[in-house]
Amino acid sequence: MLLARIYEALPLSCTICHSQMRIIAFINDAGTVKKILDHIGESTQPPRIAPARGPPLWEAAAAAEQAENDPQWDSSAQSAPEIEFDQRIAW
Repeated sequence: MLLARIYEALPLSCTICHSQMRIIAFINDAGTVKKILDHIGESTQPPRIAPARGPPLWEAAAAAEQAENDPQWDSSAQSAPEIEFDQRIAW
């Protein structure tokens, strides 16, 4: 079981008495899931993630080309993102 490997615990085992639990239902309805998440105080929106970046080799080639053309250019300086991205997984 992948969850058991990731969390080093059996997901269908009670953490208090260690007895075996069983799945009684799967919830597929988005409205029901939203109500449950609202009730337990969790966000119903997925976390925002940062946009993908290009391969490092392209960035290095572009930086070298720009550095040749502009002696004042600082290759280590990056502008701050416009939006704060939360990449934590909270489930």
